[in-house]
Amino acid sequence: MTYTENLWLYFTLLFGIIVVPGMDMIFVLANALTRGRTAGLAATAGIMLGGLVHSIYGALGVGLLATLMPVLFKPLLIVGALYMAWIGVSLMKSSITVDHVGPADTRSNWEAFRRGAVTCLINPKAYLFMLAVYPQFLRPDFGPLGPQAAVMAAMTAGTQFAIYGGLAVAAGRARNLLVGNGTATIWVGRIAGLLLLAVSVLTLWEGIRA
Repeated sequence: MTYTENLWLYFTLLFGIIVVPGMDMIFVLANALTRGRTAGLAATAGIMLGGLVHSIYGALGVGLLATLMPVLFKPLLIVGALYMAWIGVSLMKSSITVDHVGPADTRSNWEAFRRGAVTCLINPKAYLFMLAVYPQFLRPDFGPLGPQAAVMAAMTAGTQFAIYGGLAVAAGRARNLLVGNGTATIWVGRIAGLLLLAVSVLTLWEGIRA
């Protein structure tokens, strides 16, 4: 697998995870609907900051492992791929629906930004997920880990901005697409689960073969 193919797989994984309706998406929509587009974009920026911290955490973990305990790198890759596959299967079995988007209780754009960042940062599952994901895509055989990590962090932030920022700008229409439209959100979750499962299988195969 080439480096470009590796990045495309990472983007596929990112898109599949971020597009699934969840707490971050609802938080952005609530702020945009309650206080306008600027508040929704402020919440998006906070979530992007939290995502950047997760990216740094994942990159540091992989870098330390590759440097200090390289013998454990491949086992972590395998465990991470199996964990991603489990998440994918869980999403395929789930029925994700959005019943309503309540009003945001933030009083300023700064508070929307801060709470978006804090909500993202205190989620332990996000750290576990990044530690499982990064060994699949941050590979020493593609060159220095620092530039690779910077590219992946930029891709993460860009994907978050495109999806969450787009929802903030088109909040009214986005709410109509999500709230009460169970069939659409269920299929979004299941398709994302299928993508996640496919990516995990491909990266597991590449890792074992390497």
